[in-house]
Amino acid sequence: MNKTPLTLAFGGLLAMAAAIGIGRFVYTPILPPMMEALHFSKAGAGLIASANFVGYFLGALLAALRLPGSRRAWLLAALAVNAITLAAMGATTAMPLFLLLRLIAGIASAFGLIFSSALVLDRLARAGRSGLSAIHFAGVGSGIAASAALVAVLVQAGAGWSGLWLASAALAAIASLAAAWMVPAESRPITAMAAAPRGRVSADFISLTIAYGLFGFGYIITATFIVDMVRGTSALRPLEPYIWVLFGLSAAPSVALWGALARRWGVLTTFAVASIVEAIGVAASALWLTSASVILGALLVGGTFMGLTALGLIAARETAGGDPRSRIALMTASFSLGQILGPAFAGFVYDATGSLMTPSLAAAAALIVAAMLSVLANRQRRH
Repeated sequence: MNKTPLTLAFGGLLAMAAAIGIGRFVYTPILPPMMEALHFSKAGAGLIASANFVGYFLGALLAALRLPGSRRAWLLAALAVNAITLAAMGATTAMPLFLLLRLIAGIASAFGLIFSSALVLDRLARAGRSGLSAIHFAGVGSGIAASAALVAVLVQAGAGWSGLWLASAALAAIASLAAAWMVPAESRPITAMAAAPRGRVSADFISLTIAYGLFGFGYIITATFIVDMVRGTSALRPLEPYIWVLFGLSAAPSVALWGALARRWGVLTTFAVASIVEAIGVAASALWLTSASVILGALLVGGTFMGLTALGLIAARETAGGDPRSRIALMTASFSLGQILGPAFAGFVYDATGSLMTPSLAAAAALIVAAMLSVLANRQRRH
């Protein structure tokens, strides 16, 4: 069945909402009541988050291989596994199982992002509607906002942490079923996945890949712990039901905003500017524990992290021939390495010092370096 480009874009939005917005990020609003009920330390919470990002890294590497079957089949399988692992998180209290489930969920999330992006973006490009890619990437923020609102309502109603996981799984399953209908099988085979010439990986791609990894490290500490930080500060606790919703709402339109700026300034220059804006948000949320600074941090980090994610993948796709999956997967692997280090580093430093200030400032510094590398990549690309 043929679908219009707009329907495909919204199908991509729903797939990204299920796999990333809910599958990866619902852990953030569920974490505080989960920590209270199970008496987790910050280090333990960080390890669970890092397990998810290890899975994301492995999924990115696996997705770069010549896997049998269609891209749509892999996407649907990933969405199914994502919903199942979300539900299973609410059915155990054992740390080893939490780590295993989040590892598997990370693999599913990476497959969801890579296969939906390669599938939907390719078809939008063939239809001459690449501008609709902003709708596809808005799925992450939409999924964050929807799941955050769901968790907030259920917490207010007295639901326990396990019920929050089960409800989130149901929301992801509904979004996945809708995505399956809106993104049909491809009507023609794709071209073979292009491989970079041996020994000739371009200098600009290397710079961009390193910058993307630093971005992963730079945003994830705030994205993992901001709700817990709000809950743990008495003056900020009234913000808890709203801060993650605000984070997601600011993310939803961010790809369109940064995409418009990229068309004016260029993708890599815009990546650099967004990295600096995000660094300000990360620093603000840690240096001054006030309502205004935490809200500013949520707006700036939420309003940039998906824009940066999209800009990096677009920059990678611009230099790829045929199926762009290989370069998207390599960029995603670098990104996930940064994410693996971030939560574990922040959790252990917090347990040692009682503060997230040091890891947050390290994250802000990583984002500044990412901006510098993006500028360098832009110069290398021109020469």
